[in-house]
Amino acid sequence: QVHLVEFGGGLVQPGGSLRLSCAAPIAISNIYVMGWYRQSPGKQRELVATISNGDSINYADSVKGRFTISRDNAKNTVYLQMNSLKPEDTGVYYCNAGTEYGGGHRADYWGQGTQVTVSS
Repeated sequence: QVHLVEFGGGLVQPGGSLRLSCAAPIAISNIYVMGWYRQSPGKQRELVATISNGDSINYADSVKGRFTISRDNAKNTVYLQMNSLKPEDTGVYYCNAGTEYGGGHRADYWGQGTQVTVSS
């Protein structure tokens, strides 16, 4: 199946930083928004941050001021800089790309997930 390619997860101490990257294959076109979601132990998958083609950005309240999302539209690549990490940030992080085709047809593409563990 077509999926996004993501990397950058790992183990970090509280207060540390990680940078996640995600690239959409060239076969995926008409992307209007890219973002990051995460699934923490015992929780449903939740939105972390999104960025549109027009650079409209949304963050979850829990990460505002600590995480920064950015995008290279020419490369269909999205990044997530995570600073001041907390144990509650632990989880599997998934990259997402939203597409829209003619006639209002929409499709979402996902990465396979990268593990982020924040622990002392």
